[in-house]
Amino acid sequence: MKNAPVHCIVLAAGQGTRMKSALPKVLHPLGGRPMLARVLDTAHALGAVAIHVVHGHGGEQVRQWFAQAYPQDRSVRWVVQAQQRGTAHAVLQAMPDIPDDATVVVLYGDVPLVRPQTLRPLLDAGRRTLAVLTAELDDPSGYGRILRNKAGAVMGIVEDKDANARQKRIREVNTGFIAAPAQRLRGWLGQVRNDNAKGEYYLTDVVALAVKDRLRVVTVTAEDAVEVEGVNDRAQLARLERIFQLRQAEALLREGIALADPARFDLRGTLIAGRDVFIDVGCVFEGRVELGDGVHIGPYCVLRDVKLGAGTRVEAHSVLDDATAGNDCRIGPFARLRPQTVLADAVHIGNFVEVKKVRMGRGSKANHLAYLGDGDVGADVNIGAGTIFCNYDGANKHLTVIEDEVFIGSDTQLVAPVRIGKGATVGAGSTITQDVPPGGLTLCRAREQKTYPHWRRPRKR
Repeated sequence: MKNAPVHCIVLAAGQGTRMKSALPKVLHPLGGRPMLARVLDTAHALGAVAIHVVHGHGGEQVRQWFAQAYPQDRSVRWVVQAQQRGTAHAVLQAMPDIPDDATVVVLYGDVPLVRPQTLRPLLDAGRRTLAVLTAELDDPSGYGRILRNKAGAVMGIVEDKDANARQKRIREVNTGFIAAPAQRLRGWLGQVRNDNAKGEYYLTDVVALAVKDRLRVVTVTAEDAVEVEGVNDRAQLARLERIFQLRQAEALLREGIALADPARFDLRGTLIAGRDVFIDVGCVFEGRVELGDGVHIGPYCVLRDVKLGAGTRVEAHSVLDDATAGNDCRIGPFARLRPQTVLADAVHIGNFVEVKKVRMGRGSKANHLAYLGDGDVGADVNIGAGTIFCNYDGANKHLTVIEDEVFIGSDTQLVAPVRIGKGATVGAGSTITQDVPPGGLTLCRAREQKTYPHWRRPRKR
């Protein structure tokens, strides 16, 4: 039926023992998001009206993650497979909640790279009959082989452990993805038996049952076998991560972004960039990052939920988190911008400067070794090395306000709440605890420098 509702069943009940982790396998991240999240995205892209996630080991963790990540999503339904008795048994657990007029697509929570465009032909074929996604592999070891008759019609699938020597030479393999009319699938699942080497109920056995019912089984070939690779251990996950990242890098290169080395690039979210953007090696982008024209990102930087204006440069080993910078800013090296930092145009944040929840006006500078927290800094302000905004009293955060054209000397402590008036100069080494009037020089130092010539440092015995 062309307009039959689509129900996706996601098999996510595997224990994942080879991951050697307390985290359920399907929650391990790929590209910064749990594998299951990517599979759910694919199910939504197929137009699923309901997604039935079959879980077992770590199911409570999976459900807690989902409730936090997708609080408004009502399409996902949770199905418990208390005993791991095979893939057919897992699918069967979800069938009571699926109407007979639906089309069912079976997905896998640990196969995160399969694309909707690969599965749509499978879904279309599965509206009429049983459809199986296959792949051609140079080394098919471990996969079920597609069995065909002399006319090329599919007759069944034999699992690797049950295959004879001739069948093991077959290169066309079953990927596990199937689509079928719900009523038909329900009937076949009820007939599957477990008389095989592992004593499990194999979903692949529905193929032979469909042939027995004189139905033509349709196969759809995945053009890229990497799409259907599953994750069983951390080595496989790392391999898919590199493939995923390289594909993202190649897409960005085609969009005109310059990457010093596509193999040393990680995008764990969304990157939007203008013209002539350059990204050096070892950089990590998380969340949503927007880079204006001509932005330059130096090596080994981390940017998370950041927006940078045209011509801004971020030098090596800088970390930017939930920050915004205008045009022609200079940040780093070794700078840290923490959440709610907003830099106007032409601001300089230098090496070993940390900024948190501060607005800095146009042309202002903090070039060396400073901590600026909870502040409002005007335009053309110079903040000297060693300056600290003393914003925390042990219970509450307080605001430091610096008006335009202020000069803060090195090694100054501004004890908030405090305001520095326009054009004021604060001498080096001062501890400012009261508001400073506009203009003039304000100092807070010991008035007399003394030397004690006979004093000696203690010595070890």
